[in-house]
Amino acid sequence: MPSATRVTGFPITAPSRSACACHELPAMTFWRVTFPLSFVNFINQAARAVMALIGPALALEFGLSAADLGLLSASLFVAYCLMQLPVGIALDLHGPRRVQAAAAAVAAAGFAVSAMAAGPWSLAAGRFLTGLGVASALIGILKAHTAWYPKERVAGLTGIAIFIGSTGGLLVTLPLQAVLPTIGWRGAFWAMAGVAVLVSIAIAVLVPPSPRREAGRPLGEVIRELGPIIASPVFIRMVPAIIVLNALHFTFQSLWLGPWLRDVAGLDEATRAGTLLVYALGAMAGNLLMGQASTAWQLRGGSAFAVPVLAMFGMLSVQSLLLLPGHAGLPVALLWAGFALVGSCASSAYAAVAQCYAPAVAGRVSTAVNAIMLALVFLLQSGIGAVLDLWPRTASGGWDAAGYGWALAGCFVLQAATVLWMALRR
Repeated sequence: MPSATRVTGFPITAPSRSACACHELPAMTFWRVTFPLSFVNFINQAARAVMALIGPALALEFGLSAADLGLLSASLFVAYCLMQLPVGIALDLHGPRRVQAAAAAVAAAGFAVSAMAAGPWSLAAGRFLTGLGVASALIGILKAHTAWYPKERVAGLTGIAIFIGSTGGLLVTLPLQAVLPTIGWRGAFWAMAGVAVLVSIAIAVLVPPSPRREAGRPLGEVIRELGPIIASPVFIRMVPAIIVLNALHFTFQSLWLGPWLRDVAGLDEATRAGTLLVYALGAMAGNLLMGQASTAWQLRGGSAFAVPVLAMFGMLSVQSLLLLPGHAGLPVALLWAGFALVGSCASSAYAAVAQCYAPAVAGRVSTAVNAIMLALVFLLQSGIGAVLDLWPRTASGGWDAAGYGWALAGCFVLQAATVLWMALRR
């Protein structure tokens, strides 16, 4: 595995004591900056994960094929991907408070459009608009932390913020399933719209102006700078395996796990929701533990890529067990929790890649990796749907278990190929 030069911060220089009172009052800064901004990621997690629960019902109500459902869910990721570079420029120009408050308001509008949708096209438009709103969830908190905290505190506080935001994914599992018969999927979207409005107001009221901003640069200049980054040897070797690892997690968390639990595992609605809750807990644990393990290993002189590479092999192992008849006798909830745990290694993997570049371009490196990963999520969600449509629908309106087997086998082969590529490029 390649070694990496440690980079402790992003390009924005932490403000001095005289420029920012947050160094003297870290607790106040946490509650005024980290805590409110983490709820943009809360909205993001809820928007992504809700389709795994309500997707089967939407397919039946609107008469959607598996490919249609995949495209409907993936429309959020199209917007998410397209907005990565513009969001970064906006944060440089206007700071996290203004951008994140506006972003949460846009997400609220997207949820409202989804709630009022008369058909799949208007629902897709709502999902796309929501994607525009949540696109700044991660990079916004990073920008805020690099402006408000000393650089040595950024990684730990960002991990805490992601952990807080992950509760959004929890709430759209068993808790939502409990009230879904009463409020319906439209009510769920209205509830998320209300939460997003509250988040927007809270950010506008609580978060102070950023103490330091970078000068804005034209979008064309930013895009040109990505060429040398993407063409570098470490990017070519490591990033394919990293983005597949993370994209698999996003693909199943945000759509196909719910239908798989119904059509392959044969679980009823309540048990499916419980399993989705276990998956969300696995993802939360992964976000927290993988980063801590990677930091501890690097402090002992180990490679920044050690934990991400172990996660890749862990994902291959879990997929192998899911492909076996009877899943090797293991509970499906345990297997999918393991899938989420190792699939949530993105922050450690992105940091490992960024450490191989100069600190001044670390943020652009993460943006490039994230944009490519989101594009892959769109392709995977749509592609799995196309594979499922090769078999006739079941009597219950689901999809044939054989289709899921072939789709998961394709995911396994894709990941194995990228891991092999990584090994052969040593």
